[in-house]
Amino acid sequence: MMVGLSFIANSQTFGPISIVHGEEIEADKEKIVKIAGETNGKIYALAMRKDNYFIKVFEAESMTLLHNNELQMDDFKDKEPVFEDITVLDGRIYIVGSVYDKKEKVANLLAAEISEDGNLTNNTKKLFSTKVTKNKERGAFYIKESPNLDRLLILHASLFEKEEVMQYEIKLINNNMDIMAEHLEKVPFNDRKNLEFDIADFDVNYNDDIFIVINESYRDRKTKTNNEKFQLHVFKSANRFKKEVIDIAFTDKEIINCEMLAGDNGKVRMVGFYSSVRKNGKANKELKGVYAAVVDVSTKNVDQLKFNEFDYDTKVKLLGERRAKKGKDVKPLYITHSLVQKSDGGLILLSEYQQIVVGSSSGIGPLSFTPVTHINNEIIVTSINANGSVDWSNVIPKKQKAAFTTLSIGFAAFAGNSNFTVSASISIPVATLGKGPEYLSAMPIYNDGKLLVVFNDNKKNYGVTDIEKIKWLGNYNKAVPVAMIFDDEGNMRRVDQEDIEEYQLILRPRVYFRKTNKEYIIYSSRRSEDKIGRMTVD
Repeated sequence: MMVGLSFIANSQTFGPISIVHGEEIEADKEKIVKIAGETNGKIYALAMRKDNYFIKVFEAESMTLLHNNELQMDDFKDKEPVFEDITVLDGRIYIVGSVYDKKEKVANLLAAEISEDGNLTNNTKKLFSTKVTKNKERGAFYIKESPNLDRLLILHASLFEKEEVMQYEIKLINNNMDIMAEHLEKVPFNDRKNLEFDIADFDVNYNDDIFIVINESYRDRKTKTNNEKFQLHVFKSANRFKKEVIDIAFTDKEIINCEMLAGDNGKVRMVGFYSSVRKNGKANKELKGVYAAVVDVSTKNVDQLKFNEFDYDTKVKLLGERRAKKGKDVKPLYITHSLVQKSDGGLILLSEYQQIVVGSSSGIGPLSFTPVTHINNEIIVTSINANGSVDWSNVIPKKQKAAFTTLSIGFAAFAGNSNFTVSASISIPVATLGKGPEYLSAMPIYNDGKLLVVFNDNKKNYGVTDIEKIKWLGNYNKAVPVAMIFDDEGNMRRVDQEDIEEYQLILRPRVYFRKTNKEYIIYSSRRSEDKIGRMTVD
C-alpha cells in the first residue's frame, strides 16, 4: 500500500504543468528554505531546523539526497553569522552570512565557499564592513544575482536617526568573491523632517552596469506643493563605475513603487504604481494606476513616460462595483511580485496583495513569543505594450493565509517609525520560510509567449474565477495546485488538477530555482514527507 502511495505522490499533472518528484528526503526534520541551483550534476539547497542551518546536496537526475551537512562557521567577533543566502556562481557554491560587531558598531557580511559535497571550505572572505551608529540602526543587507548568474549585487541600507542621515552602500561581487565595484552614499534630511526616501529597486545587467532607483518625496508646507525626485543612478563598468544621475521628471503624481528591468541594449525599463496629488500638495497614497518609463542610459534621455489609470473592470474586481462607480482608488496593499519581459518587447507586471500582521508578544524577555500572520491574496496582472500603454489587465482571484508564532520577527533594523524604506527587496526572511509563508504566493511562468501562474488553493475553489466567490486557503496542508493561463488578450483560464490523491505532496511556491523558461526545480512536502522535484511546462 505504501509503495503505491509513494508512486502516486511522485508525479502530478494539471494542464500543461507536469511535476516529477525524487525520492523522499530521509533527513526530513530540516526544511529547505532556498534552492541555490544545479551544477556539476548536483542540486544544492539551504535547509533549517530550529536555529540550525544545513546544506543539502542532491544527485541531479534522480533527485536523491547525497549529503546533509550542518553549517558551523567559525565565530566572527564572538558571534556565529546569521546566514542570509546561498548561491551558485559559475559553478561555485557560496553561503553568505551577516554579523553585527556591537563593540565597533560595524555591520559585517561574510562569504564562505561550499565544497562539491556540501561542506564549508577555508575560502572565506569579508564582503562588507560598514560603520553604523548602534545595533538598533544596523540596517539590513539585500542580495541579487546577475542575469548571467556569475555576479552578486549586494546593498546595505541603514538610517542614523540622531544624525538625521540615511546611508546606503552597494557592491558588485564576482565569482571569486572579489569586489568589482563599490559605492557609499549618505543622504541628509535635517531640513526635511517629512522626507520620504525609498530605494525602490537595484539591478545589474549583462555588461556589469549597476542601476539604483531612488524615490524622494517631500511636501513643502509653505508652498503646499509636493516635491517628487524620481531618479535612476547609473554606474557603468565602461566608465569605471562613476556615478551618473538621470532625473525622471513629472508633476502632480507620486511614485508608490518601482520594478526595473535593465537590458543589455542601454535601455532601462521601469514600471510600478502611482498615486494622485491633492491641490494642497498631499499625496493620496492610494493606487491610481500603473506607470511605464524607458530610460536610454547612453544619452541620459527619458525616452518614454506614461501614466495609465486602472480601467473600470479591474477596479470592480478589486473594489467592488459600488466603489468603482464612485471613482475610488485602490488601497496601497499590493507589492510587486515579479516583472516578465514579453516576446513582443513589452512587459507583464504582477502585483500581489500582501499583509503581514504582527500580534502582541506574550512571555517575558528573551522567551517572549510573537504571533505573525501572512496574508497573500489576489494578484493584479498588467500587460504593458512596448510604447508604455496598457495592453490588458486582469486579476487572479485567490485568498491565502498562514499563521505562526516566532521568537523574533526578523525585520530590517531601522530605528523608529522612519520614512526610510527599501522596497527594492520586499521578501520573506530566510528564517521565516519553513513556518508556513512558503506555501503562499505564486510562481509566474512565461513560455512561448504565454503567461502561466501557479499557486496553491482551497480545493473548494475548483473551477472558480469570480473573486467574490473565492474561499480562503487557511490550512495549507490541504492545498491543491492551480494554474491560471492567459491568452494574448488577457483572458484567463483556470486549470485544476483532476486526479487529486489524498496523500499527494504540496508545492511550496516560494522555494524554487528557475533553470529555464520550461523547467523549475521545486520543493514539495506533506507533513513529515518532503521531496525536491522538477516542474516542466509543455
